Amino acid sequence: MNTKTKRRLVAVTGVIVVVLAIVLAVVGSGGAAKTVSVAEALGGSYDSGRVQVSGNVVDNSFATEDNVLTFDIYDPEGDASQTLRVRYEGAASSTFGNGVTAICTGRLDTSNGVELVASELVTKCPSKYESATDALTVARLTEYGDSIVDTTVKLAGVLVEGSLSSVDGQGPRFIVADASDASLQVPVEFDGALPETIGDGTSVVITGSLSDAGSFVATDVAQEG
Repeated sequence: MNTKTKRRLVAVTGVIVVVLAIVLAVVGSGGAAKTVSVAEALGGSYDSGRVQVSGNVVDNSFATEDNVLTFDIYDPEGDASQTLRVRYEGAASSTFGNGVTAICTGRLDTSNGVELVASELVTKCPSKYESATDALTVARLTEYGDSIVDTTVKLAGVLVEGSLSSVDGQGPRFIVADASDASLQVPVEFDGALPETIGDGTSVVITGSLSDAGSFVATDVAQEG
């Protein structure tokens, strides 16, 4: 092997080494996240790598500003008074809301307290969130008012007699009243198919959000089980 060929091999080897170093650095930076609890995250000992923290969303702790969603989570199997602040840039799924389980992956920022800056956010409804006892009543929805406009929540109430209309009818699909105070009512907009068992006086559990016009825009309507 002549000197010129040796030089070429050395140069090629050097390039390969540099490329491998870059690839390893990229893979390492996006490696698997370590699963930690809310309490462990608050301990501040995992601020040098990616972590995954799961917890339930604290009721009405969330807000969106400039496409950045912030909210608090707690460990339903731990100390509920310990809450971790989460910051996520992007849109949350339609299941996001009070009490849902949020699986947050990202890095902990301890520059000002402890905050999880999430790059990934997956939400799912825990089984208890599907029951009417954990849904908002019409009275509570009315109390919250503008503070939860466009926020996905569950709403429980009773279908007002004579208010049910067809899909293509004018106005709301039906009106739902508070189970304890029938004078508290909210119109519901829904363009999907209703279960045949739903009619006047039926107790329903509705998934959707309150609009700024005061109506509840539903994505799902079910009879209370």
